[in-house]
Amino acid sequence: MTFAPRLPGSSRRARRTVLTIAALSGALVVTACSPSSSGSSSTGDDGKVTLTVWSWRVEDEAAYNKIFDAYEKAHPGVTVDFKAFKATEYNKILATGLAGASGPDVPQVRSYGQLQGTVASKSLLPLDGKVDLSGWDENVVASAKGKEDGKTYSVPLARQTVQMFYNQGLFDKNGIKAPSTWAEFVAANDKLMAAGVTPIAVGAKDDWTLPIVHEVLAGSRFGGKAFRDEVLSGKTSFTDPDWVGSVQVVGDLAKYMPKNVTGVAQTDAQTLFSAEKAAMIPGGSFDLSVFQKANPAMKIGIFQVPAAPGSPSGSSPTTAGWADGNFAVSARSKHPAEATELVSWMTSKEFGQMVSDDIKQLSAVPGIEPSDPLLKQMSDNYTNSGSPYLLLTDFRYGAPSGTDLLGKGLQEMLLGAKDAATVSQELQTGVQTWFKPSA
Repeated sequence: MTFAPRLPGSSRRARRTVLTIAALSGALVVTACSPSSSGSSSTGDDGKVTLTVWSWRVEDEAAYNKIFDAYEKAHPGVTVDFKAFKATEYNKILATGLAGASGPDVPQVRSYGQLQGTVASKSLLPLDGKVDLSGWDENVVASAKGKEDGKTYSVPLARQTVQMFYNQGLFDKNGIKAPSTWAEFVAANDKLMAAGVTPIAVGAKDDWTLPIVHEVLAGSRFGGKAFRDEVLSGKTSFTDPDWVGSVQVVGDLAKYMPKNVTGVAQTDAQTLFSAEKAAMIPGGSFDLSVFQKANPAMKIGIFQVPAAPGSPSGSSPTTAGWADGNFAVSARSKHPAEATELVSWMTSKEFGQMVSDDIKQLSAVPGIEPSDPLLKQMSDNYTNSGSPYLLLTDFRYGAPSGTDLLGKGLQEMLLGAKDAATVSQELQTGVQTWFKPSA
C-alpha cells in the first residue's frame, strides 16, 4: 500500500487496484526495461513517501483502505497504496515481487512454517527492537519468528479460531438447541437429516479444508493442547489411539455431510450454508464476514463440538487457534524506516480495534474487545479453552506438511480408500522425515 496525500474516497479507491498475474508480469517487464525505475515505493519532489502494501485478502480491500486512510491522516507525509491479489496466486506473485525491484514495501506474509522460505530468502528485515510484541500470546508470536534464528520478521495481524457455525433459525424450526453433549450433537444431526436438511456442510473436494473439519469435530477427541505437548516432546505420535480415534470421528460423521462430499468444493459448502440448505458448517473466524455478507438475514450462532466418546479423561470441548495474515518489511524497500513505522503501528490498539471492527477478524493485539458478539464468543472460547491448531502451528516446518498429509488422507478416507489407522500412520511416517521431537 502507498500512503499518499488525502484524496476523496472515490479517487482513492480508483488508484487501489487488484492485480492479476498478467498485470504483474507486464509491470515486471516494464521495470526490467526501464533504467530509471525506482521500485515499488517512491519519494516525490515534495519529500512525501509512497509505500506499497500487498495482501491476498481481496475481499477486505475496502476495509484496508479505510484503515490506511486513518494512518495517512496521522502521517501526512506518507501515502499507502494497497494492492490485493488472488489468494491462490499470491505466494508466487509475492516471491517474484520480493526478489525484484517492483515488490511491496510491506508484504502480507504467511505464518509459522510457511513463513520460513521467505525468511530464508533474506527478503524480510528483522524487526527485533523495532516492534514490541511483549505481552502477546506466545502461540501468536511464534507465527512471526524465524525457526532457525529466532528473530521476529513480522507483526501478526489476526488470531484465527475454528468452530462450528450453525443456522439458529433452522435449529429453532426443528426444535434443536446448540448441543452440550455428544449425544445431543448426534441427535441434532439425525433430526435435521430426517427433516431433509443437510446437517453439516463440508467441501471435501478441497482437501485443505479437511484438517479444519477434523479440528472442529474431533479436537477434544485427541486431547487438544495436552496431546500437542506430548507429540512435540516425543512422548506420543500420530499413531496414538486417541489420534486415530479422532480421525475416525470424521468418518463416522460423514453420513451427515453432503452426498458425494469429495466432489463438493468449499465454496459450494459455504453456499449450502448461506442458502440455508445446510444447518451447520465447520469453519474459521475468517469465514464469519463471508457468511454475514452472503445472507445478512440469517441468524448465525457458533458452538464448540462436545467431546466424542472415548476422549481422553478430562478432555473437554476446545477451540483451536493460530495466527495468520502477518505483515513484514521488505529488505528491498526504498523506505525501510517509514515501512517499519507503519508495521510498528500495526501493534497498536488503534489498529487492532479497526481490524476487529472493519475486517471482522480477531485482532492479534492483546486487549482488543470485538464489537461483533460472535467474534467475542470466539475470542472468549479460545481464551477459556483454546488449543493450538497443531498441524498448522507445529507441523508445517517441513515437507510433507502435516496439514497436507491429513487433508489428503481424510479425503481418501471419505472416498473409502483408507481407514483411520492408515491415514494416521501415513501422517506420522510423512512428518517424521523432518520433524524432531524436543525431548
